[in-house]
Amino acid sequence: MRIRNQKGFTLVEIMIVVAIIALLAAIAIPNLLRARISANDALSQSTLKTMSTGAESFGTGNNGNYPANMTSLTGATPPYINVDYCGQTISGYTYTCTMSTSGYTFVATPVTVGTSGTTTHTITTGGVLTP
Repeated sequence: MRIRNQKGFTLVEIMIVVAIIALLAAIAIPNLLRARISANDALSQSTLKTMSTGAESFGTGNNGNYPANMTSLTGATPPYINVDYCGQTISGYTYTCTMSTSGYTFVATPVTVGTSGTTTHTITTGGVLTP
């Protein structure tokens, strides 16, 4: 029984609100994590395509000889690509590069499979992307 001038919420009302918030969080958090993983996957593929486009452009301008290192792509005026991704970890993926004048292979590997990305992506000479 409440006293007439006493205002506020009962413990049961507060517990119901907390339970509803917990239920909404339980539904939303896994979806947010999946969205982040999907975004990391898309970014890794886009980054690989950017590096491949730079290497292919370099090869076109140099009689079919591909760049032997990333400095050839980033140090040109104007640069073929602006950032050297090789050996770096960006948005949950680690990038490795194998380059020679006859071709290239760029690989994006998730730091933690299932948490930062879903699979390793590879792009090779000619711009062939494989998941």
